[in-house]
Amino acid sequence: MRNNRVKSTNDIELKDRLVAINRVTKVTKGGRAFSFSAIVVVGDENGIVGWGLGKANEVTAAIAKGVEAAKKNLIKVPVHKGTIPHEQKAKFGGASIILRPASQGTGVKAGGSMRAVLESVGITDVLAKSQGSSNPHNLVKATFAALAEMRSPMTVAQNRGVSLDVVFNG
Repeated sequence: MRNNRVKSTNDIELKDRLVAINRVTKVTKGGRAFSFSAIVVVGDENGIVGWGLGKANEVTAAIAKGVEAAKKNLIKVPVHKGTIPHEQKAKFGGASIILRPASQGTGVKAGGSMRAVLESVGITDVLAKSQGSSNPHNLVKATFAALAEMRSPMTVAQNRGVSLDVVFNG
């Protein structure tokens, strides 16, 4: 993964989205003890996004813990005209995903967990496909892996030592 972590969250207005909530049961000699785990995505809808996992005995506490964990795990994603700069594939566990840039007006063509992450980033047009496992945890992590590998056209031009015209026109 590239070093595109966000240093400070003080001046960023983050919106949180609940991706999945899971009721977990622990069997003890006194009966069953129920608790909850929540996976949450936060983002400013302008290129900054993070995810977190919260576990607690109550749903609201689990979501709050997930939001706090997500704020500690923020990354910066290059968004180019409402879409991603290039195609990207990623895999995490059994979940494989493919993200493709889309023309303006296409919308976010993605399923559940991936949609929450992409909308939190601020991407408005993208074609996304998930293959393999549909486990929300692994889909979120695979989407983050793909977004973390994204490079802006400016970065590519600087690394190659050429102008932007050469990057776009070959």
